[in-house]
Amino acid sequence: MSGWVPVEACTLPTVEQPLRAAELDSLFAEALTNVEQHAPTTATFTFAPGHAERVRDLTVREAACCSFFNFTVIAQANHVDLFVEVPGSRADVLTGLIQIACPDS
Repeated sequence: MSGWVPVEACTLPTVEQPLRAAELDSLFAEALTNVEQHAPTTATFTFAPGHAERVRDLTVREAACCSFFNFTVIAQANHVDLFVEVPGSRADVLTGLIQIACPDS
């Protein structure tokens, strides 16, 4: 999907992949406040408050087509944390996701 998820790892139909990528881009642009990578296979994406359902909806759909993702969403009073974990063999996918979330980093 958009070059950061290997073709064989994603079951999302090809025609839907640009739409999902646009959804991620929109969420990152509108609500992302911080990204912290803890290890090659784990990271926390922090979003502005009020976006928990949007983050949950998107991660449920993303996990359905890229089953190697493990997502945990925790809504706090002043922010939403999205914990992401991938297996070691998919660390490059997490790196790619962080790069699209923070293109200027």
